Amino acid sequence: MRLPRILTPRVTASAHCDLPCGVYDPAQARIEAESIKAICERYQANTDFEYRTRAIIIKEQRAELVKHHLWVLWTDYFKPEHFEKYPQLHELFNKATKVAGAAGAKGATDPAKADELLQMIDEISKIFWETKKA
Repeated sequence: MRLPRILTPRVTASAHCDLPCGVYDPAQARIEAESIKAICERYQANTDFEYRTRAIIIKEQRAELVKHHLWVLWTDYFKPEHFEKYPQLHELFNKATKVAGAAGAKGATDPAKADELLQMIDEISKIFWETKKA
């Protein structure tokens, strides 16, 4: 059969992501986490059932985006040498994604959970910018 051979790529390329743009920034996760905090505050101040339902749906979507942006940084940007220099980084990412998830901001309507998430993103951001200087 010639067809499978024709469809086989002749050149193999590898990159850290689908499109190696090189643009990474923890600000993407922070913006979504800020949105989560604002939604939680508005949720607490409103008693309308429909409003609260929409708020929860949007907050959960934003929490998924926070997790996505953190995972991209964790898996695509940070390299072994970063994890050697900052041994707390793996645990920090693990905790931050959990705080963004069902056990944290995604599953709660307390603005304090969003503040906790924002603090972790700030820690990640500090390390991120230190690695950019090197």
